[in-house]
Amino acid sequence: MVAALAHDALGDDAIACTARSETLPAAELDDARRVADEIGIRHEEVTFSELDDPNFVENDGDRCYHCRTMRLGAMFERARDLGIETVCDGTNASDPGEGHRPGLRAVDEMDAYSPLLADDVTKPEVRAIAREYDLSVADKPSMACLSSRIPTGLEVTEERLSRVETAERLLRTWGFDQFRVRDHDGLARIEVGADELEYALDTDFAAAARDHLTDVGFDHVTLDLAGYETGSVSPAGETADEGPGADGDLPSETDVFDAEYPTGDD
Repeated sequence: MVAALAHDALGDDAIACTARSETLPAAELDDARRVADEIGIRHEEVTFSELDDPNFVENDGDRCYHCRTMRLGAMFERARDLGIETVCDGTNASDPGEGHRPGLRAVDEMDAYSPLLADDVTKPEVRAIAREYDLSVADKPSMACLSSRIPTGLEVTEERLSRVETAERLLRTWGFDQFRVRDHDGLARIEVGADELEYALDTDFAAAARDHLTDVGFDHVTLDLAGYETGSVSPAGETADEGPGADGDLPSETDVFDAEYPTGDD
């Protein structure tokens, strides 16, 4: 959404950027590329690894802070290489009131500009604006980095991230819309939206899920009867699944560079 607004305001001076790492699902990168093409904005990609930071790997209550600091750091470095001073992110007016959000502290400390927050644009309004731009992600379910599937206190490893991504790709292939696969140290806890729970209770699905998820490395497979819940493996009140820019926007790892983004004017 921010990318579309910036492109409207600045034309070719606006550049969208996606930070690639082990925690970014391949499908999200594909979405970022597609939506940038829909907007007609130049799209840059930077690559970094959260797994290089032991503070991130430790997976304490500030995991999102460490992630966002590294992610924005990579983007600011690319912006400097391009001679651009301003980096915008997709934090909106609904984000600060949604519990423990350490990632927002990183946005503030890195001095990224959040135009949606500055102009009091909420998540429902973000989706409405995205529909006006006819963006394919306007009604896309919220998504967050793969590390949000690993309970706080359990180390983030490439093995765990990989099997979660593979498991969720299978659920998407099977037609589920809103879901997560939480990795409890080898036990897969599947969460699906309330309107999809009946399908998940089907015995054929249960058998397929057990067989395929054990094939990708899980020891046990379970279905959470409470259904999908944001931040269900994070500290109390943390909504890690709803990171800045994730809802009705380009994927949360996509921010915008611009040369002269007008403060307070979308």
